[in-house]
Amino acid sequence: MSVRRSLPAVLGAVALVLGLSTAAAPSAAADPCGFYETGSDAFYNHCTGDGSHVVIKVRVALAPDYERCVGPGRSWLGSASRIQGAHYVGRTC
Repeated sequence: MSVRRSLPAVLGAVALVLGLSTAAAPSAAADPCGFYETGSDAFYNHCTGDGSHVVIKVRVALAPDYERCVGPGRSWLGSASRIQGAHYVGRTC
C-alpha cells in the first residue's frame, strides 16, 4: 500500500522538476555566453559574476576586424549579415 501512495508523489515530483528545467532552458538558449546571432543581429554575451570588462575581437565581412571592450551581459555588435564572429582575446579593459 505504501508504494501505491508514494508513486504519485514521486511522479509528481519528477514532473515538477522536469517542468522547471524546461521552463528555465529558453532563457539560457536565448542569450548564450559568447558570440551568437539572431535572425538579423549579432551579439556578444559576456557571462560573468565579477563585473569585469573584457576585450573581444569582432570579425567583419568585407571590412577590417576590430577590438572592442564589452561589459557584463549582452552587447549588440551589428547586423548578422555583416558580423562574422567575435571572441575573447584574453585581456580585460
